[in-house]
Amino acid sequence: MAEKAKAAKTTKATKSSKKTSAKTSSKTGKKTSKKTSKKTSAASTTSTTSKTAKAAAGTGRVRVRQVRSGIGHAETYRRTLRALGIKHHQDEVVLPDNASVRGMLFKVRHLVRVTAEEA
Repeated sequence: MAEKAKAAKTTKATKSSKKTSAKTSSKTGKKTSKKTSKKTSAASTTSTTSKTAKAAAGTGRVRVRQVRSGIGHAETYRRTLRALGIKHHQDEVVLPDNASVRGMLFKVRHLVRVTAEEA
């Protein structure tokens, strides 16, 4: 019986020592420096992609044609089609190529076909 009590005390002691070692390693700041470096690299890649997207967006016009019906799809998809100016299946509209239009097109990309409009 005494041996079981000693074994239980030693396992508790090792568990508590593991907890304290984990706390001290988190206090050193090594983990936080890694996280900040990841955030910095992610922010730099985002800024470069957004710059190229901004340069491409807004330079012209796009022709949007509805190739699939909105029937059976979510109401938000049907409202997005209406906001784009598409009134029925196989309807075609020419829209400016800007961020708001691109966002709407991304939402209903499975229902429409988009082509670049010649200037």
